[in-house]
Amino acid sequence: MRFTFRIICGLIAMLAVLAAPAWAADPVSYKVDHFSTGDGSMEATLRATSDLVALRTSAPVSPYALIARARSDTERLKTVLESYGYYESKITIQIDGMALNDPGLADHLNALPKKHDAHVQVTFKLGTLYHLRNITIDGELPASVQGAFTLKTGAPAVADTVLAAGAHLQAALEEQGYAFAKVDPPVAYEDKTQPLLDVTFHVEAGARVNIGEIHFTGLKRVHENLLRRRLLLHTGELFRASAVERARADLLSPTIGVFAAVSVKVGTALDETGGVPITFEMRERLRHTFGVSGAYSTDLGGSATLTWGNRDVFGNAEQFTASASITGLGGSATNGLGYDLPIKYILPDFGHRDQSLQFAVEALKQDLIAYDQTAIKLGVTLSRKLNSRWTVSAGVAATEEHINQITSVTQGGTQTDPTYTDNRSTFDYTLLGLPLIASYDSTNLASPLDDPTHGMRDSLTVVPTHALGHSQATFLVTTVKAATYFDLDHLLPTVPGRSVLAARALIGSAEGASDTSLPPDQRFYGGGSASIRGYPYQSVGPYFPILYPPCPKPPAPCMQNIVGYTTYPIGSTTISAGTVEFRQRVAQNFGVAVFVDGGHVGPSLTFSPDNLFVGIGTGVRYYTPIGPIRLDFAVPLKRYDSDPQAFQIYIGLGQAF
Repeated sequence: MRFTFRIICGLIAMLAVLAAPAWAADPVSYKVDHFSTGDGSMEATLRATSDLVALRTSAPVSPYALIARARSDTERLKTVLESYGYYESKITIQIDGMALNDPGLADHLNALPKKHDAHVQVTFKLGTLYHLRNITIDGELPASVQGAFTLKTGAPAVADTVLAAGAHLQAALEEQGYAFAKVDPPVAYEDKTQPLLDVTFHVEAGARVNIGEIHFTGLKRVHENLLRRRLLLHTGELFRASAVERARADLLSPTIGVFAAVSVKVGTALDETGGVPITFEMRERLRHTFGVSGAYSTDLGGSATLTWGNRDVFGNAEQFTASASITGLGGSATNGLGYDLPIKYILPDFGHRDQSLQFAVEALKQDLIAYDQTAIKLGVTLSRKLNSRWTVSAGVAATEEHINQITSVTQGGTQTDPTYTDNRSTFDYTLLGLPLIASYDSTNLASPLDDPTHGMRDSLTVVPTHALGHSQATFLVTTVKAATYFDLDHLLPTVPGRSVLAARALIGSAEGASDTSLPPDQRFYGGGSASIRGYPYQSVGPYFPILYPPCPKPPAPCMQNIVGYTTYPIGSTTISAGTVEFRQRVAQNFGVAVFVDGGHVGPSLTFSPDNLFVGIGTGVRYYTPIGPIRLDFAVPLKRYDSDPQAFQIYIGLGQAF
C-alpha cells in the first residue's frame, strides 16, 4: 500500500473543520469518557482532534446528529493513530453501552430525560507499532548536508518524525546555499507481512547560489538608504536561509521600530548577477502614537500620563516622544500634586549600526514627605547595543533644581505639654553628571512590560557627579540591579511559562559625600514598589531627629534625656534590598503572586537582621496583550511608629520587576 505522511497529517487538520456544527431543536447532552491509550501526548492529540470533545458544549446536536458525529470521529481518530505509527488500530465508540449501528440507539437517546447526560465511551485497540525499515534518498544529496539527515532505520513510524526529517533536510540544503532545493513529501510503502514501512524521499538539490539583487517593496515614508545601511545581507554572499531570516528579524526589531511586518520573498530563478534575488516586503506602522496610562499606590497616590510620539520624524526612523504626567493624586508619602514632563528625541544608527543618540529634556515637580523638588533636567546619551543581550551607554546630564526640605524639628514646652517647630530650608543645586550604564537582558522580550519567564535583567550604573550651589561636592553614585527568572515547568507539573520564580537584588552606594552634603534627591531611600513593598515610599532609612533646647537651671524640668524622631526621612548613602516572588498563571488571563521584600538604608552597607526591614504580600494579575495588569497588597513586618498605614496597595501595568 502506497501513501504519503503529509496526507495523513493533512487529514488530521482537515477533518477537524469539515464537520459543521449541527444544531437541533431538541438537543441531547452528553459526556465523553476519558481517552486512555497509555501515551499522554497521543491522548492530547486525540482529544484535540475529536469533534465529540471539541463541539460538546458549543454545538448541541440531536440524537441522530450525535450518532453521525460519533461515526465521523471514528475515522478521524483512526487517522491520528496511524500518524503515530499504529496502522492496525481499532476504535470503538459506544453511547450508553450501545453500538453506533444499534437500530435502537436513536430511540434510546430520544427517550432520555432532560438534563440527563448520555455517556460516550471511546476505546482504543492500538495493535502493533510500525517501525521504519528501508529509508531511501531518491536523488543526489551533496556531501555537506548528508549528516543533516537524522532519520534512522528501526525508528517508530511516527508521521511527525518522518515529516520533520524531510523539513530538516530542506533547511540544511538552504543553509548551504542551495536556494532552489526541493525535498518532496516522503512516500511510504507498507509491508503486508510485517509491521514495517519503507520510506522514500525524493530530493533535488539544484545549484549552489549566492545572494543576488536585494529589493524592498511597501516603503512609504521610510528611506530605503536607512535599510540598506542597516541590512545584514549583501549581494554576492553565499545564500543561507538563516542569514536571510536574521536580516528580516533585524529590520523588524525595536531598534528601528517603524515596521509592523516584514516578509521575505526568495526568487525562483537567477537574476542578472547570477544570484538568487531577495525581496523584502515591508509594512510600515502608523507614524504617530498616542497613549494613556495610569497607576495607583497607597503611598504615592494616583498618577495619570498622556504620551504622544512620532516613530519616523524625517524618514530615517528618528523617534520623538513627549509625555505629560500628573502625580501625587493623594498618597501617604506625598504632600500635593506634582508633574513630570519628559521629551525625548532619538537618532538610531548614529555613526554606527546599533548605536543611538538620545536628547532628553524633563521638567519635574515632586511634593514628597522627604522633600519638595522642582527641577529642569537635560541630557545627551550615546547608547551602543553590543549584541542581543548587552547594551552600554554614556552620557552627559545637567540638572537645575530647587529643593525645600525640613532639616530639623525643635521641641519646646514641657514634658507634659510639648510644642514642635518644623525648621525648613530651601536649597538650590546645579548637578553635572556623566552617567555610565551597562545592561544585560537575556529574557528575549521586545518590551519591558512583557512578562518574563526566564533569563536575567541586570544593570550597572555609575554616575560621577559634581554639585554646585548649596553643596560644593563631588561624589560617585553606583547602583547595581539584578533580576532573574526561573521557569518551574521542569520541577512542577505545569505548562512552560505558567509557574515562575522571580528574584531581584538592589545595591546602591554614594561615595565622596555625607548624608547632609549630598543633595536630597541623590540620596537613597527605601520603601515602595521599586525596593521594599509594604513600606511607604522613602520611609525606610534614617529620620530627622527632634532637637531639644538646653536644660534650664533647676528646678525646671530637663528634656534632654528624651530621644525622639520625626516623620521626615533624611535618606542615606547606601541601600541594599532584595525580593523573592512566585508567580502562577491561573486559567487563561489571570494569575496570582506571593512575595517577600527586604532591605536596609543607612550610612554603610549592612546585612544585619536587626537593621533589615521586611515586607510580605500577595497579588493578582490580569494578562493583556500589552502586559499584565498588577494589583499587589503588602504589609510590613517591622514598622516605624510614624507609619500612617499597616499595609500598602500597588496597581500598575507590568510586573513589579
